[in-house]
Amino acid sequence: MGVLDKLQTFIILFAVSLGLLLGQVNIIEQYAENLITPFLLLMLYGLFLTIPLQQLKKAFSNIKFLGSSTIINFIWTPILAWGLGSVFLSDYPALWIGFIMLMVTPCTDWYLTFTGIAKGNVSLSTSVLPINLILQVVLLPVYLLIFAGTIESIPMSTLIESIVIVLVIPFILAHLTRLLLRKKSVLNNKIIPFFGNAQIFFLSLAIMAMFASQGSYLLVKLEVIYILIIPVLSFFVINYVVGRFVGRFLKFSYEDTVSLNMTIIARNSPVSLAIAVTAFPDQPLIALALVIGPLIELPVLAIVSQALLFTRKKGKNKSYPT
Repeated sequence: MGVLDKLQTFIILFAVSLGLLLGQVNIIEQYAENLITPFLLLMLYGLFLTIPLQQLKKAFSNIKFLGSSTIINFIWTPILAWGLGSVFLSDYPALWIGFIMLMVTPCTDWYLTFTGIAKGNVSLSTSVLPINLILQVVLLPVYLLIFAGTIESIPMSTLIESIVIVLVIPFILAHLTRLLLRKKSVLNNKIIPFFGNAQIFFLSLAIMAMFASQGSYLLVKLEVIYILIIPVLSFFVINYVVGRFVGRFLKFSYEDTVSLNMTIIARNSPVSLAIAVTAFPDQPLIALALVIGPLIELPVLAIVSQALLFTRKKGKNKSYPT
């Protein structure tokens, strides 16, 4: 994936641009949403296929990583999101709610791809998924009440359905594939290499479908981008610095520090968007904030992954113990 690693920033930006362009065609905009989940499923199937199940127990036993990522994601991050919102979005309550919903829900899908691209510890990143999922389900209403000053009925069935389709199904299918083909050379020689190389393309297709599904509404509300871009970028920059500092302080390896950075930077916009559309149907700006979030987030993740690879290549990771 050497060439793809170098081009993935441009591939993602092209997917965003093409999605917005295709979203101007009514029939494409109408059906594009139906393609997001299948592409994410294929992407995660490929990711889980490359991770032997026996590694997960070892990764999950890393209490230091689990503790630091959980504290940052569920204590520090909500406070940071509220603080940034109070500074930049106090005059736009709907955008503030959407901003908080985006920032307090850690990513549960494509951050694994960027962790892999940056040569991080994907199995370790995968091990914190259950904790992140449970805590965001339990705490999202609390964060809305405390930090946004409002609370609505959130349909848990929507979240559970998303988790089952996007995470559980590809996880089971990947390990069934490993079980059924464990003695076949085609698994390691063809199937795993194919999905390893194709992950960035499945991710890009999911991104393109996401932006195509909201293209028309986004283009007539472009001023919202200017309102959100400073707090969103501020969040990513601050958490990137926090992740690097914590990684050094706790003496994480380069791979584990990459995992920490991606875990605390990437946000769960698809799940948050599904919740927002259902819980706040009369406030489309909340959903719009969650659509714009990935427009800024995905290029940031691409840049962060390349920046981390650059530090690794230049030997800056020598400050981390091996």
